[in-house]
Amino acid sequence: MQAAARNHAGISSLEAVALAATHSAAVASYAWVGRDDQKGADAAATTAMRAALADAPGRGTVVIGEGEKDDAPMLFNGEVVGTGHGPDFDIAVDPLEGTSFCARDLPGSLATIAFAEAGTMWSPGPGFYMDKIVVPPPAKDVIDLDDPPERTLAKVAEALGKTVADLRVMIMDKPRHKQLVERVLRAGASVQTPAGGDVGGSLAVLLPTLDIDLLLGVGGTPEGVLTAAAVRALGGGMLGRLAPQRDEEAAAIRAAGLSLDRVYDRDELVSGEAFFVATGVNGGPLLGRPRRSNGVTVAESLLISRGQVRHITHTTFE
Repeated sequence: MQAAARNHAGISSLEAVALAATHSAAVASYAWVGRDDQKGADAAATTAMRAALADAPGRGTVVIGEGEKDDAPMLFNGEVVGTGHGPDFDIAVDPLEGTSFCARDLPGSLATIAFAEAGTMWSPGPGFYMDKIVVPPPAKDVIDLDDPPERTLAKVAEALGKTVADLRVMIMDKPRHKQLVERVLRAGASVQTPAGGDVGGSLAVLLPTLDIDLLLGVGGTPEGVLTAAAVRALGGGMLGRLAPQRDEEAAAIRAAGLSLDRVYDRDELVSGEAFFVATGVNGGPLLGRPRRSNGVTVAESLLISRGQVRHITHTTFE
């Protein structure tokens, strides 16, 4: 029990490090907003975040990073960061979530990271994509990834005390979701279809001010683990299952001994104490973009930890 308490305190003590990491990544990538260079923006965010994490008082292991599936710059799986003097911890990271939004100056890109107790984050190995459902706390016990979307809508609506017609559903605007969107619309719910922003869409479900009732569809596994940290911290519900988009990915998953049929719940994706941090890059419904004036930079972040959502404004002086 004493060891667990020490580890819990150690994870909490790392919140400032995570905030510094996302702040650095957001400010660095903001210089690339609207330049139509996704890899340049990703590289700037990754370099800045890696530098900030080097000062972490402990030993952090990147359990799941972003970049392998699209050959982007990344913090790689298994990378170790920190000074080594302090607690061990797991990291899930996407230094620039919504890279295309940043490159095209569309709202919604974020610098994101999650920390958890060592050994408690699930690693999907070579699995890059995941089918997932995310719901707010009142609906956490009614979801089933094998249900057809119509049944999911009915069950979630009942749990939330709404009708299906009242539901607002987030589904990314991807060709693979064409039929899913059509079925949800036919069932009577309304659909919001952003071009990307998997993590941001899940946060919209968890934060009642953004008025989204559930997220459905296939997104990235890095985003899935990041999302699970936030869902766990806020008591929401989440299910995920690997959903390879190419034959080579499916073969690699099988070769790694992972199942394509197993459904993972929130507490299997992140099984220990965890927190999530995001900083806004180019504005949107969640967080504003960094603002610079007379040598002062102001950026907006949110920290989700132990049932609380804190909005934080960083001010740095050049």
